[in-house]
Amino acid sequence: MESPTIVKETVLYIFQFEENKYWAFKQMRLAFEPLTQLPGLVFFKLLGCGGGNGFSLWPDFGTYALLTVWKNNENRIAFEEKSALFQEYLKKTKNIRRLVLKPIHGHGTWDAKSPFEYSNSYDKTKPVAVITRASIRTKKLFEFWWKVPGVSKRVKGFKGAEFSIGIGELPIIEQATFSIWKNEEAMKSFAYEDEDHKKVIELTRKRNWYGEEMFARFQLISDNHLN
Repeated sequence: MESPTIVKETVLYIFQFEENKYWAFKQMRLAFEPLTQLPGLVFFKLLGCGGGNGFSLWPDFGTYALLTVWKNNENRIAFEEKSALFQEYLKKTKNIRRLVLKPIHGHGTWDAKSPFEYSNSYDKTKPVAVITRASIRTKKLFEFWWKVPGVSKRVKGFKGAEFSIGIGELPIIEQATFSIWKNEEAMKSFAYEDEDHKKVIELTRKRNWYGEEMFARFQLISDNHLN
């Protein structure tokens, strides 16, 4: 019996390079047009990665990410198996990590869009992933970068935190963090009980750091490596 088609499938790819780093950097511009032509790809973001595990001023030129939202999993599978762009990534990367995500809760927008369709049906005991994304106001950049990176680094080593990486479209200005937690309880423990994290959330509202922001929570459906 065939598995049912998953509507609006969300997938994050993390590409790691030992060689071909200049090729990878160029794809931040060159891959945009081929991606716009893919059938069933309703939203995507080409993302650089920070040198730390959260918001970071320092880029990691060996790691990039691609966030995608597909009409269904058939379109996503066709991309992985038939797209010339993805085949090039398979050839040139050391590793491609594919994370399939089910949106379960969120608020805010990304480029004035709401890319995810959230569902309240999920297993609270299984791993959850979080994307926290912000477009930082130019006048607030110094203040933001003075306060936030130290807190984002606290995710690493926090009880229940399994993975965290900084991602973003533009250095310094467009920033995001993707993290994976053992379960919802662990994620909420950091979000609502860590005192430094709570202080930064309060400052965010008080100082009006962000021109646009988005918080999205996901059930982690699968996490595997393609090469």
